[in-house]
Amino acid sequence: MIREFTFTDVLYLVAAMRWTLALTAIAFLGGGIVGLAIALLRVSPLAPLRWAGTVYVLVVQGTPLLAWLFVFFFGLSILGVEVSPWIAAAASYSIYAGAFLGEIWRGCLQAIPKTQWEAGASLGLSMAAQLRYIIVPQATRLAIPPTVGFLVQLIKNTSLAAVIGFIELTREGQLTTATTFRPFTVYLTVAALYFLLCFPLTQASRRLERRLHAAR
Repeated sequence: MIREFTFTDVLYLVAAMRWTLALTAIAFLGGGIVGLAIALLRVSPLAPLRWAGTVYVLVVQGTPLLAWLFVFFFGLSILGVEVSPWIAAAASYSIYAGAFLGEIWRGCLQAIPKTQWEAGASLGLSMAAQLRYIIVPQATRLAIPPTVGFLVQLIKNTSLAAVIGFIELTREGQLTTATTFRPFTVYLTVAALYFLLCFPLTQASRRLERRLHAAR
C-alpha cells in the first residue's frame, strides 16, 4: 500500500544511520590494521615482503568492492558456509580499506626525505625505532588529508552493502521508497543525511591539519 512520506520515515532513516556509522567504524578499524601491515610490508628492505604487499594492493584495488561483497556473502554460502550480512560486509570493507589505506600510508612514509632515514640509521636506531621516533610523527601530518578523504569515501561506499541485505541508510531509503513511492523526496533526504555525516569530518580534518602544521 502506497502512503505519504512523513516525519516518521525521516526518523527511520536517521535511525538507519547508526548502522552506516557502525559499519564504517568496523571497516576503518579493520582496514587500518590491515593497512598498517601493508604499508610496513611495502617499505620493508626485504624484497619478498614488498612483493607480498604489492600483490595484495594490486589484487584488492583491481577488484570492485561489490565483487568482494558477493564473494563473502554469496560465494561462501555456495561452499556451505553461511555468512551473515554483518560479517560479509565487515570482512569485505576491511579488506578493501586495508589496500587503500596501506597505499596512502606507504606513500606518506616514503614521502619523508631519505636523509631522515639515514640520520636515524646513523644514530644506531633499528628500523622500528626509526619509524616510531622519526618517520611516523612526520608522516602523520601528511597522512591526515588523504586518510580523512578515504574515510568520507568509505562512508558513502557503505551504501553498496544494501545489495546483500544489510540495512543501512541507503537500504532503508530503498525500503521507504517502496512503500511511499516518493523516490525524489526519500533519496534527497538520504543524500542530506550522508552530507551531515561527511561534511563535519572534512572540516575537522582541516582544523587538525592546520593545528599540526602550526606546531611544526
